[in-house]
Amino acid sequence: MPRVVLALFCVFVLAQKGVADTRDVSFNKDIRPILSDRCFTCHGPDVEERQAGLRLDTMTDATAALESGSHALVPGKPSKSEIIARITSKDPDVVMPPPEVGKPVTQEEAELFTQWIAEGAHYERHWAFERIKRPAVPEVIDKKWPLTPIDHFILTRLEQEKVAPSQNARRVTLARRLSLDLTGLPPSLEEVEKFLQDTTVGAYERYVDALLASPHYGERMAIEWLDAARYADSHGYQTDSSRSNWPWRAWVIDAFNRNLSFDQFTIEQLAGDMLPDPTRDQIVATGFNRNHRINGEGGIIAEEWRVETVIDRVETTGQTWLGLTFGCARCHDHKYDPLTQREFYSLFALFNNVPETGTIMGKSNRSGGNSDPIYLLPDENQAEEIAKLAHVVSDAKTALSAEERNLNELLESWVKETQTLLDAPGEVWRPIDPIELTSAGGATIRLDDAGTCLVEGARPPQDSYTIEALIPPGVFGGLRLEILPVEGLAGGGFGRGGNGNVVVTKIEAEIHPPGDGKVMPIAFTRTDASYQQKGWEAAKLLSGKKGDGWAIDGNRSDLKKARRVALFSKKPVQVEDNSRLVVTVRQESRHPEHTIARFRLTYSAEKPSIIGVNGIRISKKMRDALSIAADERTVEQQKELEAYYRENVTGPIQQAQTARDAAQKSLEAYRGRIPSAMVMKEGKPREAFVLLRGEYDKRGESVGPGLPAFLPPLSEGEEANRLSLARWIVSRENPLTARVWVNRIWERFFGVGLVKTSENLGSQASYPTHPELLDWLAADFMESGWDMKRFIKQLVTSRVYQQASDVSSEALMKDPENSLFARTSRIRLPAEIVRDVALDSSGLLIKKIGGPSVRPWMPEGVWDETSKYGNLRGYKPATDEDRYRRSMYTIWKRTAGPPTMLLFDAPNRETCTVKRSRTNTPLQALALLNELTFIEASHGLAKLMLADGRRTPSERIAHGYRLVFGRQPTAEERKILEDGLAADLDVFHSDTLAAEQLSKVGIVSPPKDVPLPEYAAYTLVANVLLNLDEFIMRE
Repeated sequence: MPRVVLALFCVFVLAQKGVADTRDVSFNKDIRPILSDRCFTCHGPDVEERQAGLRLDTMTDATAALESGSHALVPGKPSKSEIIARITSKDPDVVMPPPEVGKPVTQEEAELFTQWIAEGAHYERHWAFERIKRPAVPEVIDKKWPLTPIDHFILTRLEQEKVAPSQNARRVTLARRLSLDLTGLPPSLEEVEKFLQDTTVGAYERYVDALLASPHYGERMAIEWLDAARYADSHGYQTDSSRSNWPWRAWVIDAFNRNLSFDQFTIEQLAGDMLPDPTRDQIVATGFNRNHRINGEGGIIAEEWRVETVIDRVETTGQTWLGLTFGCARCHDHKYDPLTQREFYSLFALFNNVPETGTIMGKSNRSGGNSDPIYLLPDENQAEEIAKLAHVVSDAKTALSAEERNLNELLESWVKETQTLLDAPGEVWRPIDPIELTSAGGATIRLDDAGTCLVEGARPPQDSYTIEALIPPGVFGGLRLEILPVEGLAGGGFGRGGNGNVVVTKIEAEIHPPGDGKVMPIAFTRTDASYQQKGWEAAKLLSGKKGDGWAIDGNRSDLKKARRVALFSKKPVQVEDNSRLVVTVRQESRHPEHTIARFRLTYSAEKPSIIGVNGIRISKKMRDALSIAADERTVEQQKELEAYYRENVTGPIQQAQTARDAAQKSLEAYRGRIPSAMVMKEGKPREAFVLLRGEYDKRGESVGPGLPAFLPPLSEGEEANRLSLARWIVSRENPLTARVWVNRIWERFFGVGLVKTSENLGSQASYPTHPELLDWLAADFMESGWDMKRFIKQLVTSRVYQQASDVSSEALMKDPENSLFARTSRIRLPAEIVRDVALDSSGLLIKKIGGPSVRPWMPEGVWDETSKYGNLRGYKPATDEDRYRRSMYTIWKRTAGPPTMLLFDAPNRETCTVKRSRTNTPLQALALLNELTFIEASHGLAKLMLADGRRTPSERIAHGYRLVFGRQPTAEERKILEDGLAADLDVFHSDTLAAEQLSKVGIVSPPKDVPLPEYAAYTLVANVLLNLDEFIMRE
């Protein structure tokens, strides 16, 4: 066979002799893992990557004739199988896989493969894709040991392996183990004592029932589900601004607490919005698939990121419920599982109809907020207020419609009035005759012969001029300031000093009616200028920002023409007879002596909508239309006049528009303060395509919604959509969902799953250690109505669960991973639980359920290194009860998650995570010793040890030990801690400043009746307790 053909074969290091195992070789258990690991990349389901046409994942293809005429696989004849010659060759140019692959197969694997071919090379469908059948509960030799059917399956294997199960754990250990596993909190001393004292039949079960009924059960169960749902309080990516989808988190906790069946739990999260007459809770539940990241980076293409969002949903749904890596089929057929790229995009089509952009852009990208579709969640009072505001909006719209019916009459009246004004130019701006002129800086202001105001005398660096004048009755529509040059001054002669420039920072005006009438400040809303310096535009007079203002390039001697700026109110102000106008011109910039040398003030008695700084501000086109009689105007001219009138003329229509807009703004502002949830919503169907190489803009053939062919189909006649997908996922015929769920829950309670690869039950999955038990649990779970609490109670009431975690060196060597379950595994607590247990043991934990995310202590600047934009910067920890809420409520920024939780292997929540790593590092110990929250917990625990009348160090230490571990310390443990306490007391008595400094770490106040050295020493004892291995372990 030519060398090129060698690439067709995957690696099988096989031997044709020395097969030691006399049992039948199982394809799924023994052979498929070798094929999947060494072969399927080049010789598996992916047709695009398949080398030389050789496929080894099906028997038909593996036994077909090769181009050379030989056969890669000849059932019953290892010596005739070409693949054996290749994988047993010593020639590096012949052996498969090539040495550079770096995946040699062991001699044991070679023997298994040779035996399998000799036995007929029987292929089996992947075990996880077979229908779940309930196996019979096996008989055991030791009939006294099992308490539940689970124990029968475990003990059967133990008896086969000749391994004895462990004895029961101590009841005090079980009390803590159960409480941590079911609520994520340690039991109280009272709960432990009650459990230990209750020796009646059923005491253990009653204790389990009480924990399952605890509201904290839902919190503990939700932690891993939040990982799978990639729940966070930020959008992710560069800006990573905030969102607020906590109502979905609250729904998850409540769903677990009320024991919502897992099938309904699934359907409501994937398609609750598509149920008939969905409830509020069912719609909120769909937030599961809105927890994905949303991009707001500059220059992005919205469709690209909408596609990424849909792909994320496909991958997350597949991994969470089916335990499959769907994402591997985005660009090509799956390399290991029988999932084609076309089938991937048929699944994509099921999630493709949500009316969303896939991005969060503009102001909301930095200021944060929820992205459509959203669902408002008002309480009863808020709902009533929304209804009231909506009624106001409706009334305002009705009033506007009524005024619109009078449009023609109103328009013609305005046309006549405006035409009259246009025919009398020069009357728009009227002079103001001052009766008083003052300078805040001590300058002198006098009227010159030309009627302008000339400023002389003192030259303060900043100044404000106040001008008071009588104003005729009628309308006040605007104010104009005119700055004129003075010969002999610097630059253009406008400024009194410096370089001749002027900066006006603000202009204020008030109408003072006669007598004791109320002063009316003029609210200017628009500016217009004849000239404005770049960066110092007239509009900045209205910004309200310190340092802003209008400047005029007054330093330029070539520009000596007068500069004017006008300010206008939104609508005309009515002026009574004998009223006074008081104007203040502020010149308070950072540039000294940029003050006006000569000026004139004028005002307008016309409506502000039609005037500008130089008079009437109507375009020639509009003036022409105004001069034409109504019955002679074109349709276009009439429409332009109507549009101008609506937008610019203060009158009944504009007033009605303003009222409508204000009502709408009030409604939207109120709605914006109400909690909302990001939810799924079915919009108009979008066409879906196979995306070549997974690129959003490389469309291949069109595809419709559908399911993978290797799994059971939908019921006949059922339309493929999100709702049918959800129901299919939890149908009795689906072989994956129940297996995935029971395996992951088993892993959480026993440390390792029945299938070790709990994140993947596809072709690359580990073979189950107890396949019959896995299927019995899955079948029982489904047939019990997908009852989650019932299932968990089955696990924790088993004899397997109640075993001690002690292990001999011999047992550890024989079963290091505890895959036989002859003992209980010691499990490092999840990140959130480590912190929660510390706070609860110290009396600091606030056990409030649900609500928005909170801000406990985190290092200063923790958010600022990962985001330069967005509203999640400048982290400020809470100093009230929110500081000590349960860790699952901690605000979660994807690009900067809580550091200590990340140290303890919490995921960053960027994408779906169904299995956390479990590490042990020195950094974890350093965090427990030094992180501020744990120092505060040590303070709290020290105060509890010192309280309640306990006098001796031994009593206090024992109390602290029980608070943390639920048990009394041994004599050796007590002595070590007492010796440490004595040494610490000596140190702090000799260095009271150190004691004082330690007591001030954090915000927990020291006890008033205990000397600081003693308090500090007990704080260190508490710190030691919270750093022990037993503290972070579930024994």
